[in-house]
Amino acid sequence: MQLSNLTISSIHNSFLKKEYSAVELTTQILNYIKEEDSEYGAYLHVMNEDALKGAQEIDLMLARNDDLPLLGGIPFALKDNILVADHPSTAGSKILKEHGASYDATVTKKLKLAGAVIVGKTNMDEFAMGSSGENSAFFPAKNPYDTSRVPGGSSSGSAVAVALGEAVCALGSETGGSVRQPASFCGLVGLKPTYGAVSRYGLIAMASSLDQVAPFARNTMDAAFAFEAISGCDPLDATSKKDFSFHAKQVKDFSLESLRGLTIGLPKEYFIPGITKETQKEIDHAITTLKSLKIKFKEISLPHTEYALPCYYIIMPAEVSSNLSRFDGIRYGTRGEQTALRGMYDRNRGDGFGKEPKRRILLGNYVLSAGYYDAYYLQAQKVRSLITTDFRNAFREVDVILTPTTPTQAFKFGEKTKDPVSMYLSDIFTVPVNLAGLPALSFPSRSSESLAGELPVGVQLIGRHFDEATLLGVSKWYEETVSESKM
Repeated sequence: MQLSNLTISSIHNSFLKKEYSAVELTTQILNYIKEEDSEYGAYLHVMNEDALKGAQEIDLMLARNDDLPLLGGIPFALKDNILVADHPSTAGSKILKEHGASYDATVTKKLKLAGAVIVGKTNMDEFAMGSSGENSAFFPAKNPYDTSRVPGGSSSGSAVAVALGEAVCALGSETGGSVRQPASFCGLVGLKPTYGAVSRYGLIAMASSLDQVAPFARNTMDAAFAFEAISGCDPLDATSKKDFSFHAKQVKDFSLESLRGLTIGLPKEYFIPGITKETQKEIDHAITTLKSLKIKFKEISLPHTEYALPCYYIIMPAEVSSNLSRFDGIRYGTRGEQTALRGMYDRNRGDGFGKEPKRRILLGNYVLSAGYYDAYYLQAQKVRSLITTDFRNAFREVDVILTPTTPTQAFKFGEKTKDPVSMYLSDIFTVPVNLAGLPALSFPSRSSESLAGELPVGVQLIGRHFDEATLLGVSKWYEETVSESKM
């Protein structure tokens, strides 16, 4: 079987028809990881024994003619900041290299209850801090389309695993674009849910008011199925919305009439100098394709967009400095040989954290310090409110907003590492969504078959709070239109 062509529905139907078993599929994927992943670096930890055990349980269900859940036997990969009991959870950092999770994250539990087979924990920028995958403390993941280029970050390994066929779907985490940006660079669908739509319990926190668990898939319906499995209220996460529920059938039933009833906004602040000509060409192609479906478009303004990135890089480090204070080698983390308390802290945190976490911890402590709190952090929170208001006003005029996901295609390794500000600008089109807590989706402008050696480009859709169904519905119709025209 061609692993990169498998979908959740095709696997489910093949299981029911006894064309192959869950163990056969899982074994083939584990063998593929063993043979190929050393070149791409998608996985930090492969769960061979548990994966095969889970697959065997699915085959027993099939042998008994029990009802098979849609995700039963589907191979999933999880970013290494999402806890899986009795397995490593390093968050891509040396300070947690010996850390094993004692319990499952809520999303992990939900996937297991849905019958999914978790094959491993994926590579990532350390503590989810990065836009390229280069900040992993262990080794970088590489772009499947060109191994001299980055796959995006921070959920680099999850994107690479799905793009290569080393997993059918994967979970990452989103703080400022960490799923949408690698989805764009690797030609995938990446859904950033509304803040509160998915439980954060068992996700190693980076910035708690921004973080969200999010799925990767190779097509829209698989993303919808994965989102259905992990979404919903969780009493262990006070930020999860009590009355929210999502069903993939909402996407499946999203009609052409519903699509043609939409108005899509094009914010002038997102179509700016700095977008490469290749990216602009693909965004124009996507707009033309959607216009062919008789969708209305309207130019809109999000006037405070220019302040989103500096606002984000004040609020996020402030929360980072708080969340990472627990990793000291005493409560959590690897302990050095020093016996004096101050020396122990210096050694544990000095050796355990990489450059990017240190940079953000220092910046966060600075903006929260006496004399600077009002000037920086409090001001940033006020700007965050203005950005949220911009979106609220825009959604009085339009139903969905379309933008590029990133200003460029995947860049070369080392191209931006010496200039952190240049690296941060990679997230210029994604961070406003996280500040406002909105849902957003990145989907590829062209199918992987039609790229012909070119790098993928992601198109971003932004929606109203808890309106993931509309974003996925638009993406589904676009996907089908592109497929039919063989673009």
